[in-house]
Amino acid sequence: MTAEKPKPQIDTSKPHPARVYDYLLGGKDNYAVDQAVGAKLPVEASAAARQNRAFMRRATAWLAHSGIDQFLDIGTGIPTEPNLHQIVQKINPKARVVYTDNDPIVLRHAEALLISTPEGITDYIQADVREPRAILDHAHGLLDFSRPIALSLIALMHFIPEDEKPYDIVGTLVEALPTGSYLVLSHAASDLYPDLVEQVVAQYKRGGITLGFRTRAGVTRFFEGMDLAEPGLVTAPHWYKDTAAPTEEESGGYDSGIYAGVARIR
Repeated sequence: MTAEKPKPQIDTSKPHPARVYDYLLGGKDNYAVDQAVGAKLPVEASAAARQNRAFMRRATAWLAHSGIDQFLDIGTGIPTEPNLHQIVQKINPKARVVYTDNDPIVLRHAEALLISTPEGITDYIQADVREPRAILDHAHGLLDFSRPIALSLIALMHFIPEDEKPYDIVGTLVEALPTGSYLVLSHAASDLYPDLVEQVVAQYKRGGITLGFRTRAGVTRFFEGMDLAEPGLVTAPHWYKDTAAPTEEESGGYDSGIYAGVARIR
């Protein structure tokens, strides 16, 4: 594990998406400003966060079983076991994982918790997805870009509004990956539960966080030119392969407003 020095300071005066997400998952690594946002979100938001996390676990396990042994996870969030590297390195101890997030609190936990197996590599970079080339430059020192890599963008791109060019960002990342790589992406939907979306967007906005929820067509656009793996682009509880469908208890009795998909890069 390597880390940038000096360590950036945590700003506790403003909410941060990673810490609000931690709150929704029942974590303790958040502050009053984050709790103020999370506490006023509809109850479905917590269920969606859990379903989103479960999708990540299923998708990365499937990829690891399929032979993918390199992962670039952007928008890592505060470590919550099992973490991505624990899932894939249990299947292949030699797997390499590079984590990225822009919240300094993630860095502090990453140094202690995102520890690789002796055979593999786990590394962390403090960076923002809005600067994809900086992330790629760092990842080139740890991952072999002549072999397939899984790019993980879990519940991240709906925090990038249109004026920040989300499709260009993802395009830059995808274009750097070799054929046979994969994009794993989940994204909040704007067209499934409009009333809930309005509440969520308004509450985040009060905390100074702009959301860019998208329609199914808008999320599909991130996968243009790729081959979506079955079952295609579906809501998070409905994405599973080689495993049983999530139970109603696991999904919180609510079909999330999170689109999820995995696609092979040509």
